[in-house]
Amino acid sequence: MKSLKDILTQSSFSRDELVRLLGLEGEERTQLFHRASEVKNETVGNKVYFRGLIEFSNICSKDCFYCGIRKSNKNVLRYEASDEEILAACDFAFKNQFGSVVLQSGELSSPAFVDRVDRLLKSIKELSNNELGVTLSCGEQTKETYLRWRESGAHRYLLRIESSNKELYQKIHPDDSLHAFDKRLEALSLLKACDYQVGTGVMIGLPFQTTENLADDLLFFKKIDIDMVGMGPYIEHEDTPLYGHRQLLTSKQERFDLALRMVAILRLLMPDINIAAATALQAIDPAGREKALKVGANVIMPNLTPCDYRKEYQLYEDKPCLDEDAELCRNCLEARIEVAGSKVAYGEWGDSKHYFNRKIVKQS
Repeated sequence: MKSLKDILTQSSFSRDELVRLLGLEGEERTQLFHRASEVKNETVGNKVYFRGLIEFSNICSKDCFYCGIRKSNKNVLRYEASDEEILAACDFAFKNQFGSVVLQSGELSSPAFVDRVDRLLKSIKELSNNELGVTLSCGEQTKETYLRWRESGAHRYLLRIESSNKELYQKIHPDDSLHAFDKRLEALSLLKACDYQVGTGVMIGLPFQTTENLADDLLFFKKIDIDMVGMGPYIEHEDTPLYGHRQLLTSKQERFDLALRMVAILRLLMPDINIAAATALQAIDPAGREKALKVGANVIMPNLTPCDYRKEYQLYEDKPCLDEDAELCRNCLEARIEVAGSKVAYGEWGDSKHYFNRKIVKQS
């Protein structure tokens, strides 16, 4: 059997090796984290990129079994931030040199929704003199819509797969065409064809999920040649069907620890991608996002959603930072990032190095 030291110096890993790394504890886990930190600093540096998060609507056509804003949840007060509120948040991000914003919403695909996002993209580019980067996280769309949004200013897109295992995916989604696993995969492929920097991610510690499933998730990221990943611990929400299986869950602390190992291993597996320090980590550990930065993450998303709306965009319970305004959120994160030994890359888009590297490979 290979020594852990030998495995940690590899650039590719077998499924069995990933399973082994996911189970590390104690001093061996410390070795993993140390190696991931080294690789991060060698490849993407010690900078942390801000993505100002604007959750502009919690209206959703989907009914995913894990999500607090699922269509069938009648306990959610639905909202849509106005264009003026969204653009004010973008203006704050621009004037405070965040570099980028993320427009995130429930999944809709109506002509009115598509038109609105297109209009917002053009307005964001106008108010920032084309200097503010824009990531979208607005679900599955047609190729025509993806192209239209790309041409209007979006250059990154996050579409989480939640699980790359088809059987598990079907357990956490309704069994209908609106929630089809193959359609999700197709959408990721379309995004790449439309020249986005493409991001995806999974929930860690789901009911029914095995360590082998998580190892396969990591291999999936590698196989589809993803540019950025946002993944975090699964946190249950009482107004969802999956809450009925909470007896199958490990403790939140165990899910947290497993999420950190996933971040560290992914940094070894795909050294030049962008990895977000998920807000869900902070829902379990007050220093959760800083800990993720130390072991491989390099992106943080300060919440710029108007405070009046934040409590209604709870995908999971105990979501942090619901009452901090944008200024407080920024100052808090600055201090946290400094504690983590990193520095904020103000005014930088922080594009994925992997995106450019894979384009070079494709052209050669």
